Amino acid sequence: MSAVTETEPFVHPALFYRGEREYVAGTVPFVEEGLDAGEAVAVAVPGPNLELIRGELGARAAQVKLLDMTQVGRNPGRIISRVLGAFADAHPTGRVRIIGEPIWAGRTPTEYPACVQHEALINLAFQGRAVTILCPYDVVSLEETVLTDAYATHPTIIEAGTQSTSAAYAPEAVVSRYNQPLTAPGDVPQTRYEAQTLPDVRHFATRRAAELGLPEERLHDFALAVAELTTNSVVHGRGSGALRVWLQDGHVVCEVRDAGLLTDPLAGRRPQPPGRRGGRGLLLVHVVADLVRIHTAPDEGTTIHGYFRC
Repeated sequence: MSAVTETEPFVHPALFYRGEREYVAGTVPFVEEGLDAGEAVAVAVPGPNLELIRGELGARAAQVKLLDMTQVGRNPGRIISRVLGAFADAHPTGRVRIIGEPIWAGRTPTEYPACVQHEALINLAFQGRAVTILCPYDVVSLEETVLTDAYATHPTIIEAGTQSTSAAYAPEAVVSRYNQPLTAPGDVPQTRYEAQTLPDVRHFATRRAAELGLPEERLHDFALAVAELTTNSVVHGRGSGALRVWLQDGHVVCEVRDAGLLTDPLAGRRPQPPGRRGGRGLLLVHVVADLVRIHTAPDEGTTIHGYFRC
């Protein structure tokens, strides 16, 4: 039997598991209980774990939306809008049940801050909604820091079939702690821009990305991201900004820096309500980029790094 108990509309437990047996024992009953209750169920986990669940479910797997998180959630900033929220919004009546595993051993140190902020922001994004999201954590392969952060981003922890309340639960503190300053290599020049020079800076950035080896089929996405970010700088960042482009660990990175301040921690992570103008630029950047890192502070402005794999 699943150890998940539902006392509030939104339920967000972390599942600590050791090996395939504990993984199956913690996830498959969770899925089956949802199906038995007539709930819509989705599973978004890394490929090998997805196949474990699929195999254990047998014919019932056809009743579940199965997604490889290494593909749909490569950029953790789009998981809320494009994976979890999209599935919940498609089933507006009744409880929705999801397994989401956004953090796995292959995540890089550059990706991790965005991953843990995502886990913290789930609580804000789904507050008051009839949604249960179970997040598995591999205690064997993940670092101790990751498990410590899981206590802060999840109100309850399930381990060895037992559910307990997390005394360390503090998602807002996690979002703040991982709002880390972002820097570019010292030898990368910056290009200043304002409204009149937006077309020029976009063309320069795209040309530079091509020179650095970004495949032609990705240049459109890169150009779109640069266009959205630089336009946001002009509109919300006091009319100007600065851009840098460089190659890092097999990715072309675009940095946009301006004097604006992002006050909504979910900006770009959830669709704008119908009828509200604007606000979709950062959402589009999250959709097309492989990773988005953001730092924002009153005295420092906002810096955004968009990563595009070569």
